[in-house]
Amino acid sequence: MLHSRLAGINLRGVVAAVPANSEDTDALAASLGRDMADKIAAATGIRTRHLAPPGVTACDLGQAAARELLDGLGWTPESVDLLVVVTQTPDHPLPGNAPLLQHRLGLRNHCGTLDINSGCSGFVDGLWTAASLLAGSNGQRALLIVGDTTSQFVAEGDRNTRPLFGDAVAAIALEGGAGDDIFIGVIPGVDGSGAPYLNVLDGAARKRLPGQARFGSIFMDGPQVFAFTLRQVPKNIAAALALVGWSADEVDHLILHQANESMIRHLANKSGFTPQQMVLALAGFGNTSSASIPLAMASALAEPLTAASRPVQLLMSGFGVGWRWASAVWRSEALQYCRKIEVATPDDPQPGSAP
Repeated sequence: MLHSRLAGINLRGVVAAVPANSEDTDALAASLGRDMADKIAAATGIRTRHLAPPGVTACDLGQAAARELLDGLGWTPESVDLLVVVTQTPDHPLPGNAPLLQHRLGLRNHCGTLDINSGCSGFVDGLWTAASLLAGSNGQRALLIVGDTTSQFVAEGDRNTRPLFGDAVAAIALEGGAGDDIFIGVIPGVDGSGAPYLNVLDGAARKRLPGQARFGSIFMDGPQVFAFTLRQVPKNIAAALALVGWSADEVDHLILHQANESMIRHLANKSGFTPQQMVLALAGFGNTSSASIPLAMASALAEPLTAASRPVQLLMSGFGVGWRWASAVWRSEALQYCRKIEVATPDDPQPGSAP
C-alpha cells in the first residue's frame, strides 16, 4: 500500500471563499415543491448552498481566498515558493488555473506551479502533493488552492443533484522547517471502475457538446456512491491512523468530505470516532467538492485551530468521483489564520483571466 509520512510541514492558515449568492430550501421549494425540498434537506442536512453567478469562476474565488490568506499571514507574494491548484472546473481547457493565479497573485516567475484535476479527494491529494514537493526541495512556503464551481454542471431541473452541490474555493498555506514532531501522513486509493456512477461525460474530447454552448450535466448514482464510501473509507482511515501509530481517540478533529450528513455520521461511528470529534459544516454550503474539508475548517473550527495551546492532531478524508479516496493525518502547530469569506463580485479579472 502506497503511503507517505512527511516531517516538518506545518499548516499555517486556511481561507475558504464562497459566493455571496445563495439558494436555500425555500428557493428549492418553489421549483421542486415544499415536500420534496424539505425531505431532501432532512435526508442530507443541506439547507443552503452558495452558487457562483455567471462570470464568477474558480480562479476568481481562489484569488480572493489566496489574497485574504496572504494578507492574514503577512506573507508577501514573493515569499511563496510553490503553488498547487486543484480543480475540476478550470477557467479554460488550457492553460490551467495555476499559471493564471500565479500571475494574478503576483507570485515569482521562479515559483513552482502545478495543476491537478481532482474532485472529492482533491484537498488531501493537493496536501500530499504540496507537502511532498516542499519536503523534496529547497522551498519553504507553499500555497494550495482547491475547489470548484460545480453548479455549472447542474441542470436546473435535476432534483438529484441540484439540492446537493454548492460552490467554494479554499486557499491553504503550508510551511516547512519544523521539527520531526510536526508531520503529515497520507494514504491514497483509487478504483476507476466507479467512474460510471459519478461523472460529467459531455463537453470534453471524448464527447463534445454541439457548439459547446454549456458544460455537460453532472450524473450521480447516490446508492452506488454511498456503498463505495462505506466499503473503502473506514479501512482507509484505519490505515492512516496505523501509519502514525494513533488511535481514534488521539485525534482532535475528524474532518470528512462534507457530502451528506448521514454519511458523515455513519462513517465517523464506523471508524470509532465520537460525535464531539466529528465536524459537520455542510448545512450552509452543501457538497463543495475538494473545498469541503478546508471550508469545514474555516467555518466550524477557526477558533479551536488558531487558539490551540499545543499542536493539533487532525484526520482528514476525502472520497468520491473516480472512485478516488485519500486520508491524511496531520500534527501541526496552531494555525496563524483561519476564516471564511463571501465574495460578492469577482476580483478585477484583467490580468491573467484569459490566455
